[in-house]
Amino acid sequence: MANSRFEYVRTFERENILLPQTHIIIRIDGRGFHKFSSAYEFQKPNDPNALKVMNLSAQALMKSIPDVMMAYGDSDEYSFLLRKNCDLFERREFKLITAFSSGFSAYYQYYWNIVFPNKPLSVERLPTFDARAVVYPSDSIVKDYFRWRQVDCHINNLYNTSFWNLVIKGHLSPQEAENKLMGTVSSDKNELLFKEFGINYNDEPEMYKKGTVFIRDVRDTLDLVPNSDVNLSKRQVERLRGKLRKVTINELHCDIIKEEFWNKRAWLLK
Repeated sequence: MANSRFEYVRTFERENILLPQTHIIIRIDGRGFHKFSSAYEFQKPNDPNALKVMNLSAQALMKSIPDVMMAYGDSDEYSFLLRKNCDLFERREFKLITAFSSGFSAYYQYYWNIVFPNKPLSVERLPTFDARAVVYPSDSIVKDYFRWRQVDCHINNLYNTSFWNLVIKGHLSPQEAENKLMGTVSSDKNELLFKEFGINYNDEPEMYKKGTVFIRDVRDTLDLVPNSDVNLSKRQVERLRGKLRKVTINELHCDIIKEEFWNKRAWLLK
């Protein structure tokens, strides 16, 4: 770029470089998805096709960014765990969050047209996602982050399952359903679902109760990932990413709260 007297404006730009040797998690969230789901008449309490669009988008984004080792999502959000020593975009926060939010938004619109061919998107109501990047200093905190998200998934799904059955099958108004659930705990909601609607919550699909997990399965090819890639050259890092890009990505609907999940997949945090 040629120099000019106007180039001084670049001095106003500020970069936030995320701390090295820490785990980066990027979480994307749908913007205004309550109105979006209403506008496109999502099935309540869970729309399997809408979740399919989310999962296909997350998987596609994970394939395109080989530094992502794991992704977890439910409803209109997804969290992506990067390699601990990842230097993608030199760990510049703004670059990372814009790449993930714009990439996910683009994939979502692409897969929407495939999964919902009879529900074309309207320019007045397009799906978009924002993102945040957070660094975590230890493995244990990363585990607790994902545990937090899965517990949140369970709490929200149990409430929504109870709420929408009261509205759709119980013919209550939204306000009446909300009042009936006020002050209830999990056991109360389970009992309500079974007694009033014959629904055993334990029999609900695992994807609804536990969310969706994608992992880059390198257990049979651990030689791809060096013990420490701090001093790798740019060429070596690109070769590593090329190898990781070919590794199988598995989709799971399982418990990530118990330590067993992490013990079996220790490479995710190395």
